[in-house]
Amino acid sequence: MENVTSFQTIQTQFERLKSNKAFELFVIGVIVVSALLIGAKTYTLPQSVVDATIALDYFITLFFLVEITIRFIAEQNKKRFFHSFWNTFDTLIVVVSLVPIDNSEMAVVGRLIRVFRVLRMVSIIPELRILLTSLVKALPQLGYVMLLMFIIFYIYAAVGSTLFHHINPDLWGDITISLLTLFRVMTFEDWTDVMYETMEVYSLSWIYYLTFIFLSAFAFLNMVIGIVVNVMEQEHAKARADKLKENGQTEVTMQDLQQQIAELKMIIQSKR
Repeated sequence: MENVTSFQTIQTQFERLKSNKAFELFVIGVIVVSALLIGAKTYTLPQSVVDATIALDYFITLFFLVEITIRFIAEQNKKRFFHSFWNTFDTLIVVVSLVPIDNSEMAVVGRLIRVFRVLRMVSIIPELRILLTSLVKALPQLGYVMLLMFIIFYIYAAVGSTLFHHINPDLWGDITISLLTLFRVMTFEDWTDVMYETMEVYSLSWIYYLTFIFLSAFAFLNMVIGIVVNVMEQEHAKARADKLKENGQTEVTMQDLQQQIAELKMIIQSKR
């Protein structure tokens, strides 16, 4: 019984520590230092600095192990801990980072795994999780927009290759090169040079470029932004509802307000 009570006490303390804002900021700081450490290793450094980075890397790895252990112990339902994608991702990164492969043929893999530790910033900060989740959930809808954009690209590339291939084969020689040229036009990378070159032969070719830019850079881009923003709003609403649910509250909806107003009207009328 005493062991159970002691474990519950530790679990409660770890749960408070996990929810502590200062601890969360410290974890974020360690992740930032880890990212800077990865960048520093790409430079030629004195041996003393290299030794310091190795020691710091060991400390960061050990800290991440302790941090993930605290989060696991603080979880009331241990089975649900790995139901979260982010908990599984963090655990995998920490476990793989523990493998001593710095002096083996897998050293490159080890360094790459440590690069992915920067992604732990996403799992720590809720706002970043919402952004990434919104982007992933928007991909199915974005797929149809991308398909329609590819169709427009393909049509314009076929027209451009047919009309302009004799003007500049390097830009319009075949449909694949034309697609790359149109991507250059869409990103506004010296697109006027491409347009002026074809206008010397076809004076009205500016219509071709302006209509393509309007469809690709303006219309489709706004569609993509609209889809992502809509999904983000849904994710923010879901996050607010989950937070209220954890606190034993419910989010007030328009229907709830209408029902309360109707009840107030009935009370006022009954008093009359």
